[in-house]
Amino acid sequence: MTPRIARGALLRMTAGAALISTTSIFVRWAHVAPTVSAFYRMLFGGLMLLGLLLARRQWRGYAMADVLWLLLPALAFCADLMLWHRSIRDIGPGLATLAANFQVFIMAIVGVVVYRERLHLRFVFGVALALVGLWLLVGVRWSAFTPQFRLGVWFGLLTGVAYAVYLISLRQAQLRRPTLDPARVLCLNSLLCAGMLALAVAVEGHGYAIPDAQSWAALLGLGLFGQVLGWVLIAHAMPQLPASLVGLLLLLQPALSFVLDVILFARPTGAPDWIGLLLSLLGIFIGSLRTRTPPAAEPA
Repeated sequence: MTPRIARGALLRMTAGAALISTTSIFVRWAHVAPTVSAFYRMLFGGLMLLGLLLARRQWRGYAMADVLWLLLPALAFCADLMLWHRSIRDIGPGLATLAANFQVFIMAIVGVVVYRERLHLRFVFGVALALVGLWLLVGVRWSAFTPQFRLGVWFGLLTGVAYAVYLISLRQAQLRRPTLDPARVLCLNSLLCAGMLALAVAVEGHGYAIPDAQSWAALLGLGLFGQVLGWVLIAHAMPQLPASLVGLLLLLQPALSFVLDVILFARPTGAPDWIGLLLSLLGIFIGSLRTRTPPAAEPA
């Protein structure tokens, strides 16, 4: 890896993480129900990815096996977005994004069970730090919060569970269908997820209307920055950077989301909250480190 390539990958990774940190902000700005904003994120993002593939002459059709292998990842990501967008509604973009990132601990446990990795003392230390940080953010005043706020915290943590299922099932799909490159995987997964979310919107009875110009702008931004540009930049940068640096840079997402929540929505934040945020981020980073990689290739 040359210094120029490394610098370019670092910039792309940083830019990608910064872009996806705005997704929770766009969800908050859109005046639609949580499932509706999730639907339009995947629909607009999937169509944008399809247009990008066509413009670059990289479009190739999908086999039925491709679709079948991506059904479970799409379903898991549907659950992820439905839970996360409700968490954003109930507790705000910053805390919802931070809670969702607790998925790294679930992934580590899966690594132990499936790939026979060993949990070292630093993982336990990371879990402890993250839990102390979460306690400072919500545990200290738990009884003072409304029932809806407390439910939003659980929605955020369950988002991490759904996201872990998504990552695991997507990894298996990519291993089983190696001809699917990352852009085509993301495109098909987005459109499958949009179809599933469309059914969920119909069941919930919210309707598909976008009420105003702000909502249009927010939903288009959600698709463009959150589903397309951010992840395209990250997917191209990840193979060129050390895994530890990738994990550190990805923490820009919850960190920036929290800061934007404070700036844009005047989230009440005192010293214990900032300390809790830093401890949680540090614990998540420590918990995401691996001493060895699984025997099969990592997903793109």
